[in-house]
Amino acid sequence: MSEGNGAVVVAAEGLTKYYGKHKAVENLHLKVHAGEIYALLGPNGAGKTTALLMLLGIITPTSGRVLLFGEELRDSSFALKRRIGVVSEYQNLYTSMTVWEYLAFFADLYSVDRKEERIEYWLTTLQLADYADDYVGALSHGMRQKLGLIRALLHDPDLLILDEPTSGLDARAIEQVRRLIQAERKRGKAILFSSHILTDVERLADRVGILHQGRLLVEGDMEQLCEAAGKETQVEVQLQSVLPEVIAALRREPCVHKVLEENNRLLITTSKAADSLSQISQAITSAGGVILSMQTKRASLEEAFLTITNANVTTLADGLKDR
Repeated sequence: MSEGNGAVVVAAEGLTKYYGKHKAVENLHLKVHAGEIYALLGPNGAGKTTALLMLLGIITPTSGRVLLFGEELRDSSFALKRRIGVVSEYQNLYTSMTVWEYLAFFADLYSVDRKEERIEYWLTTLQLADYADDYVGALSHGMRQKLGLIRALLHDPDLLILDEPTSGLDARAIEQVRRLIQAERKRGKAILFSSHILTDVERLADRVGILHQGRLLVEGDMEQLCEAAGKETQVEVQLQSVLPEVIAALRREPCVHKVLEENNRLLITTSKAADSLSQISQAITSAGGVILSMQTKRASLEEAFLTITNANVTTLADGLKDR
């Protein structure tokens, strides 16, 4: 996956939010492009929801500003907000309405063309068609989560902002929502979502921003996060036979940190797999080696996340000791 090449849809410029003396979000800068899935990852209390609410204009930042589709978000920016679909972690639904009435209400609010067709399509897609006449208040938590997603998609928004979109869903529904998010990305939508579920982030996101104690510690794709965490990547190369000249050639390459031999297989440790694969391949073939297969094994998102956040905690603790 790669960063979206489209226009900047969301831009946060120095967003900061205080609640009394508590700083919930500090100097947040980020951009999300059309055709990109950007994930905000962080533990509970990291500031993810506060950041999303500021991007939506629901919470006023203490300082900084938000740009949506190149325009500054203001209290009167209803036209901009109509281009956004939102799913919050905790759904505030109109429980006395039926599922159909609820969706029809929002379809009218957003002037959705062919609203009956759109409602029917999404109810069928997310397997809620059999519950169209049920009251919203009678739905399970997982069904309410899917209903909120339908409401967010009903008016075909250009930007989706999703706070814990798979919360409370079973395994089948989680996979269904993941596929739906990926499909919307392919249609050119910008998608910003927050989660503490690492598998969601690792499988969906083009770029990840790690938020911790209100600060954006690092952002980038998986390889960039692993590099920021100091996590090296292992390249496994299966050879027809391992020649001493091949090992010697690899050890002369600046990108190679370690070479281990195991049954005609080399385990090569490098810090930047994407940049070093061609160098490794060329070094092997130039030394007379015959490559049968080559694959990379990078660190997991969990390893990178824990390393980055733990390093931040240690830095903060050292700073307090020095005071």
